[in-house]
Amino acid sequence: MSPSNSRSNNTTVTDEVVYNDKTYEKVREGLADILNLPSPHSKKDGSKQSVFYNPVQQFNRDLSVLAIRAFAEDVALTRQARRERRQEKLRKDGKRGPKRKRDHSAGHQNLDHLNGNKRLERPPTPERPENISGISPIAEKVEQIHSQDDSAPIMSSTAETNPPLANDCDTVMSDPPHPNAHIEGRQSADGIAPNTQHEDGHNHVGQNGSSTIPTPHIRVLDALAATGLRALRYVKEIPYVTSVTANDISSSATASIKLNAEYNGITDKIQPTTGDAKSLMYHTIAHAKDLFSVIDLDPYGTAVPFLDAAVQAVHDGGLLCVTCTDGGVFASVGFPEKTFSQYGGVSWKGTQGHEAGLRLILNAVATSAARYGLAVEPLLSLNIDFYARLFVRIRKSPADVKFLAHKTMVVYNCDHGCSSFKIQYLAQSRDREDKNGGKFYTHSLAQGPSATPFCDHCGFKTHLAGPMWGGPLHNPHFIMKILGILPSLDNNVYATIPRIEGMLTLALNETLFQEPQQLSPAESSEATSVAPLDPALRDPHPFFFNPSVLARTLHCKVPSDAALRGALLGLGYRTTRSHTEPGSIRTDAPWDVIWEIMREWVRQKHPIKPGALTKGMAGFEIMKKDRSNRQMEDNKQVFRKIVAEAETAENLQTAIETALFRLSQSGGEAEDNKQQDGALQEGSSGTQLHDLQVDFNESLGKEPAGKKMIRYQMNPRADWGPMSKAKVGP
Repeated sequence: MSPSNSRSNNTTVTDEVVYNDKTYEKVREGLADILNLPSPHSKKDGSKQSVFYNPVQQFNRDLSVLAIRAFAEDVALTRQARRERRQEKLRKDGKRGPKRKRDHSAGHQNLDHLNGNKRLERPPTPERPENISGISPIAEKVEQIHSQDDSAPIMSSTAETNPPLANDCDTVMSDPPHPNAHIEGRQSADGIAPNTQHEDGHNHVGQNGSSTIPTPHIRVLDALAATGLRALRYVKEIPYVTSVTANDISSSATASIKLNAEYNGITDKIQPTTGDAKSLMYHTIAHAKDLFSVIDLDPYGTAVPFLDAAVQAVHDGGLLCVTCTDGGVFASVGFPEKTFSQYGGVSWKGTQGHEAGLRLILNAVATSAARYGLAVEPLLSLNIDFYARLFVRIRKSPADVKFLAHKTMVVYNCDHGCSSFKIQYLAQSRDREDKNGGKFYTHSLAQGPSATPFCDHCGFKTHLAGPMWGGPLHNPHFIMKILGILPSLDNNVYATIPRIEGMLTLALNETLFQEPQQLSPAESSEATSVAPLDPALRDPHPFFFNPSVLARTLHCKVPSDAALRGALLGLGYRTTRSHTEPGSIRTDAPWDVIWEIMREWVRQKHPIKPGALTKGMAGFEIMKKDRSNRQMEDNKQVFRKIVAEAETAENLQTAIETALFRLSQSGGEAEDNKQQDGALQEGSSGTQLHDLQVDFNESLGKEPAGKKMIRYQMNPRADWGPMSKAKVGP
């Protein structure tokens, strides 16, 4: 699979239509159409708009549709597994079933008494299909990685402190309301009373004992909807979405949402609202029964002002979708004071800045949620074009919140020198075994510092980045869920499928880079295809390096990707790529090994021009540790020792001839000083650096031939970018 770059196909079709005696610009994207009146301030390039619409972000919207669909499918599978376990328990416990039936009858007798002894009959429940259409199977790759039986009940690693996960996203069913719903006091915000459910949120078994798969009720908030295109697509393309609240602070945007919903014929599922998104979410929090299953934050700029309200307004186990388009803040060091004031940390100068930006945003989400006992789990975190897009699962779990400091890190970054870095976590959590063989965690302060003020490799002063998220960026189960949906999609509807496949494959490889046991699902009371990972899991090897940056430090020719990967693989280390940077190499090799490989690249393949490195340069200090220089110094030590110990000129001549013979036989290695030399060669990883057999084997490092994918996107069109902010009208 070789890397490839390509421009995405843009299926956005613009046309002029007449609707209600007015001429509009019609834009078709996915299965939705939007109508816009041209702004009086508009230019031909669309730089000014009355209602904001950016065609470049079609990839964002396509991916969001698929992510929410995968989330909804997982909700359905979770609920089905939960219901099957309950039915199996009822079959095994013969007494419990009849007892609940008698209690249920007693409840109806009480209702008969309240209604003047007149029994109200319930309308018949419509039949549901045995299988939910469109649910993609769990991919074989996840099963191969984890060797996990997803059908088996799974217990949580923090089961002693956490109750079983109750996914509130699917507690409302699409059954007709019961006539006595107002008496039972269980009517939901949309007028649907789940009267066919027990208190645990499950349906009754049918009269014939057959099991039916419940359909989840997915209620979405598009907090900053603009034209309402996202809301339209969610309703028309995701079969599980019951309703979408499309909010915007601009009344002209709300009018556009109403118009577009009417034009698409889905006014019954789109609820336009005008107002501040934060006020809407805080109002929802005050009425907890109306919480949203999915909240989508896609502002113009940063989403930070909305995070506090959003993490509280989403259901337990719900999905929070976040977009931040201020890459000049979260992925740059040009405004460290603004980065800290918004995201609670400072960014990273260098090619790793975009991954650091993702981790800063995740840290902002996690700290906002932790104040309310909510734990976050990143399902997918991507740096795309000029913005960041994250999909985060929010769960009520005070026990998991305790791991936040354990997964929060700062980075010592040698950005002015050799670009190496070291990680420092703020706390540590260790697992212990109790007297019954169970597992529990103890939390304590981390030891530090992990680095000296000066870089170990070049001696330059390091800079600090963070605090930022130090856990995994993705959940591989969620990525495989989306990849499993792609083959069933229509390329004419989702034109960005090639890019989605390529980017998600890169993201999946970032997770496969970890140990398989680290990727196995955390023990949970629910059987689900997107099982949560261990809440104590850190990203064992965050960030990456860029070979061109290393070559620039040494003033040498850049090694090919295959040659450098071959050298790392030959030494027993693993390599993959980062989706945030073309040409990147993510590896578990320590920095002293990486620099030894680069020194060998200079010695074996491309020597540095004389005078290219001078004293005071980072590369000069790194090349001083070259094994040829080390050998010369060792030989000098041998001859100094001979001269010091020689008693006569004849003894000196004999000793020198003997030493020269030994050096010629050993390839120039000083045998008499081998033990001392080995001690000097030992690096921070414990590896005898100068004994490493570095082989730049390009055939080993070359990626196997396979399907070509669009992994790194070129500029999608001329003058692309975030565009100008829409003019807020009355």
